[in-house]
This record gives sequence, C-alpha cells and structure tokens, in this order.
Amino acid sequence: VCLTCCSRDVMVRIDQICHRNSVKFFTGDVFGYHGFMFANLGEHEFVEEKPKVAKVSPGVEDGPDTKKAKLDSSETTMVKKRVGFCQLKEALEVDWSTEKAKAALKRTTPDYFLLQ
Repeated sequence: VCLTCCSRDVMVRIDQICHRNSVKFFTGDVFGYHGFMFANLGEHEFVEEKPKVAKVSPGVEDGPDTKKAKLDSSETTMVKKRVGFCQLKEALEVDWSTEKAKAALKRTTPDYFLLQ
C-alpha cells in the first residue's frame, strides 16, 4: 500500500491495518523543498553476498599480518538476514530524552522535527 497527501491519523491507521495483515506499507509527502518517506515492510528477509574469509595457515607467511584472517574477494558466500521494521506510530512517538535516542539525535536531520 502506498499513501501520499494523507493526514497523520490516516497514515497511522492504514499502517496498523497493513501491519496486522502482513502487507507492506509506504507513505510520503513533499512540502516545497522538504519531504518524507516511511516504509514498514514488517518482517523482511533478504540475502546478502559477503566475501569469504580465508584463514591463513601457520608457517605459510611471515610478518605481523599472518595472524589476521584475509578476505578472498573472488569467493563469496550468501548470508540470509532478517530485519523487523517498526510501525509508523512507534516512529512518530520516539522519546528523545532516552540515552539511545540522544545518540541518534546527532544523526537526525533538523528536517525531521520540521515535518513533525
């Protein structure tokens, strides 16, 4: 479901319905030079390709780097990952006084608060 040009209450209500029914939800809007986009993909599984780590055999090389694992860019392995997305209501009700939120505040653009 994709929503644009909707009130905050409508966006929250539709997101909750989508979340309950495992339907992916996107919303966004633009106000002149400022805009936002939110995605709730519920539980999202994906596969990521990672370079294979090759262990160095003892006695093969000399020097301080021999104990470090080396990345072999020619060989890769597929890693399955899962991400859980939060609902829009949770994202809008962040308590900015907690320690975790204060750390995220440095990475949060001032536009976020303007759009609030």
